[in-house]
Amino acid sequence: MQKPETMTQYDSVVAFCKNLFMKKAKDYGTSWEILRMPSVTDQIGIKADRIRSIQEKQRNLVGDTIESEFVGIINYCIIALILASRNTNLTPSSAVNVDALSGIYDQVVAEVRNTLIKKNHDYGEAWRKMRITSMTDLILMKILRIKQIEDNKGRTIASEGIEANYTDIMNYAIFCLILMTENGESEVAGG
Repeated sequence: MQKPETMTQYDSVVAFCKNLFMKKAKDYGTSWEILRMPSVTDQIGIKADRIRSIQEKQRNLVGDTIESEFVGIINYCIIALILASRNTNLTPSSAVNVDALSGIYDQVVAEVRNTLIKKNHDYGEAWRKMRITSMTDLILMKILRIKQIEDNKGRTIASEGIEANYTDIMNYAIFCLILMTENGESEVAGG
């Protein structure tokens, strides 16, 4: 059963991430459009590797928080899904207009959120019983899956595609931020 506050927490995390994404779009435009999909995958992987390293060492020397890395993962998943959607007509194949970016972001989030609602129904919010370290490991596993699919030029035999893996990674990162907020380690999902 889904907790009544789950979607409010989810939306709060997404709003925080979108706010940062849009500020960076004003600073940099959509310079990320130059990235090839494997580069986006690698960026997500680097962030997840750093989270795991900090979790294991229990020490952070750079200063960027685990929370900020999860936010980065979420926004890179948005980028990946926007870039991947060009094959499914979510966005035009020409460069993304910064003014239109907010609506595109919302459209991607709506699809990812819909997947969460369906999975929460079937799994009964099992993620709430998971450790953040376990979800970090699942994110890393999904990155390895994506890399294999990319190396296979997008072909799969019996597996879900790249977009489903990015969707799961994004939802796991949101779950982590919700749990961190509930544990007093973050304020992103605090509303």
